[in-house]
Amino acid sequence: MFEELTTEAIQVLETEFQLKDIRVLWSAPRERGRGDLSTTVALELAKKLKKKPIDIAEVLVTHLSKNALVEKAEAIAPGYVNLTLTPTALLKELNRTREAHPPSLHGSSGRAGTAKVASKKDRPVVFDYSQPNIAKPLGIHHILSTVIGQSLVNLYKHLGHETVSINHIGDWGTQFGKLAVAYKKWGKKPIEQHSIDELLELYVRFHTEVETDASLEDEGRVAFKKLEEGDKDLRAFWASVVKITMESMEHLYERLNVHFDFTQGESFYEDKMAPIIEEGKKKGTFKEGKEGALIIEFPEDKNLPPAIVMKADGSTIYLTRDLATARYRIDTWHPQAIYYVVDVAQQLYFKQLFETLTQLQWELPKLEHVFFGRMSFADKSMSTRKGNILKLEEVLDEAVKRADAIIKERGETIQSEDPKELADMMGIGAVVYGILSQNRKMNMVFDWDKMLSFEGNSAPYIQYTHARAKSVLRKAETDAVDLPEEIGSLTEKERILIGTLLQFSTVLQEAMESNMPHKIATYLYELSQDFNAFYNSDPILKAPEPEKTLRLALTSFTASVLKTGATLLTLRVPDRM
Repeated sequence: MFEELTTEAIQVLETEFQLKDIRVLWSAPRERGRGDLSTTVALELAKKLKKKPIDIAEVLVTHLSKNALVEKAEAIAPGYVNLTLTPTALLKELNRTREAHPPSLHGSSGRAGTAKVASKKDRPVVFDYSQPNIAKPLGIHHILSTVIGQSLVNLYKHLGHETVSINHIGDWGTQFGKLAVAYKKWGKKPIEQHSIDELLELYVRFHTEVETDASLEDEGRVAFKKLEEGDKDLRAFWASVVKITMESMEHLYERLNVHFDFTQGESFYEDKMAPIIEEGKKKGTFKEGKEGALIIEFPEDKNLPPAIVMKADGSTIYLTRDLATARYRIDTWHPQAIYYVVDVAQQLYFKQLFETLTQLQWELPKLEHVFFGRMSFADKSMSTRKGNILKLEEVLDEAVKRADAIIKERGETIQSEDPKELADMMGIGAVVYGILSQNRKMNMVFDWDKMLSFEGNSAPYIQYTHARAKSVLRKAETDAVDLPEEIGSLTEKERILIGTLLQFSTVLQEAMESNMPHKIATYLYELSQDFNAFYNSDPILKAPEPEKTLRLALTSFTASVLKTGATLLTLRVPDRM
C-alpha cells in the first residue's frame, strides 16, 4: 500500500518539477489526529527547487487526494503532507502485515509485524557482552552490558540475522596473582570450598592490606607471571576459581533470560597472542618503547596516545588479548560485524583497539563499540576493591520481594494462578525494563523507587496490558481473529491503534540500525497506552458486527506485538494478572 503511494508521489514530483532520484519516506504524523501518514519531502526539496515548501506540498496533495486509498490529503505548514487513509486501506495493510507472519495470528508467540531482512547467506553478527570478572559476584552494573547485549542479539535474530553471542569473561590478568597471594596468606580451607562471596572477601582484603604493605602488589604481579608461565599449582587454583564463579553466575543469567552461544574468557586466547605479536613486529606496527615495553603509535590525525601491546617483562594486557580475540573471531565466523557492548569509560581504549587492528592491515568486519552510560547509585557508592558492591542477585531479590508485596496488597484485583511466578516476572522485569527503556548513551542513576515503580512507563504496565488483552480473548473464547475485509468507518481510538500497530516493523528496523533497544521499549509503552485508551473507549465483546470482529482482531494483534516486543527485551509477560 505504502509502495503505491510512494511511487505515485515520486512520479508527481518528477513530472511537475523535472527531478530525478527523489526519495519519499512516510512516517506517522507528528501530531496525533492529523492523519495516518506524513512525509517531509516538500521540505527537503524546497531549497533545491527554490520554492516554498508549502507550495510543493500543495502539488502533492492535489494529486494524492484523488488516490482511492486516500480519504483525505492535506498540506500543513511549513510543508508537511499528511494523508488520512480509508478504513479499508488501513485494514488491508494491517492484514498484509499479519499474513506475512502467520505465527503471530495464533496467540502471542509469533514474530508479529516484522520483516525478515537478512538471508541465510549473510555473514553472522558477533556480539560481545556481559564480560564479568572471575572471582567476583555479578554486581548491579553488570546488568547494563548483559541485558543491552542480549536484547540486541534477540533483535538481530528476530530480523533474520545469524548471530554469535559471546560472554567474554575476565579470567586472566594480574588480579589472579593478587587473589592467589591473598588465598595463600589468609585462606583457611580448600579453595574448592569457597563461595563467590568468600573469594570477594579475599580480594578486598588484599587491597586493604596493600595500603600498609605495598610489597603485596609486587607479589601479585610475580604470581600472575608464574600463572602465565604454567605453574601447576597456580593453574589448578585458577581453574577452581573459574568454576566457582561460573556456577554462581549461571543461575542469574537464567533469571534474566540471558543465554550465550559461547563463554570464552581471556585465557582462551593465551596461545593465540604470540603469532600476532610477531606479525606486528615484522610489519613494523609494534615498536619497542622507552622502558622496553612493546607499543604501537598512531597517526597524528587519529589524535590517540600510544598504546602498550605487551609489558616490558613480557606479560600480556587487555589489548594483547583483544587483538587475539578479534583475529580468532574473524577467522572462525567471518562476521559482517563485531559489536562490543561495553561502558562509555572504555571509548578511548576501543578507538585504540580498532586503530591497531587497522594498522595490522587485516581485512576487517564492521567494528563498533556499543557503549552505554555509567550507572551511579542514589543510596551507596560501589567499588569492588572496597567491598561495597551492590550485588545483582540482591537487587533482583529485592525487586521480586517488592512485586510480591504489591500483588498481596491488591488482593483479588490481581488474578494469577501462580502469584510467585508473577512476582518474579514483575520484579525482574521492572529492573530490566528500567534500564532498557532509557537511551543507552545517557548516564543513569539507580534509584529503588524509580527502577521498581509499577506504574507508568514500566514493565508491569506493559505486562498488565498484555494480560488485559488476553483476558478479552479468553472471554470471547478465541485467540486468533481475522480482520474483516471491509468496514465503513473507524473510531478515533481504532485508527490510532491500527496506526501504532503498523509502526512495529519500522521501530524494530530503526532499533537494529542504531543498536538502540530503548526504541522498542518506548514503542511498547505507546502501544500499551493506545490499546488501553481503545479498551476504555470502544466496547469490544458487546459491539455489533463487523465492529466486534475488528476489535477482537486488534486485541489479538496487540497481544502478539506486546509479547514479541517484550521477549526481545528479555521480559516475560503473563496471560493473567
